Amino acid sequence: MRTAVYAGSFDPPTNGHLWMIERGLELFDILIVAIGENPSKKYTFTVAERLQLLRESTKPCERLLIVHFDNRYMVDFAKMMEADYILRGIRSTHDYEYERVMRHINSDMAPKIDTVFLMPPRDISELSSSMVKGLSGPLGWEQNVGRYVPPPVLKALSSRFSVQPQAGGKAARTEQ
Repeated sequence: MRTAVYAGSFDPPTNGHLWMIERGLELFDILIVAIGENPSKKYTFTVAERLQLLRESTKPCERLLIVHFDNRYMVDFAKMMEADYILRGIRSTHDYEYERVMRHINSDMAPKIDTVFLMPPRDISELSSSMVKGLSGPLGWEQNVGRYVPPPVLKALSSRFSVQPQAGGKAARTEQ
């Protein structure tokens, strides 16, 4: 059985993440989607919310496991899950350089785990969770952001970001 771990913060999950999950299920017998936590990041959604958003955004599949791990290296988590592969997405040369270095470090720590890189199609290659959050809030944002995220994520973002009218007809973005 070929088992792969696809890890990220998924804050929030995007259509790019879903593309990676779909391709991962085509390539591997079991795909473990793992939400990791970076202590230096400020998250919009809790781990429980991100787990729920991923579950609501993916089709139920017995070969797909959506889990959380924290306070360990992702490669150690992959070893613990008895994975043979780590699945990573490459959107840019910056991603490539970072992932290339991580692949070598992970190989030092777990020589039997291979890293597989996928490059998303052009229409989602620039997509990131940070970009989605940056677009959320101004008047009419839902129409723009809706093309980049699955419906459950758009609904969750709508409950987080709202536009409050101010004096003089201006609006201010608030994150709740």
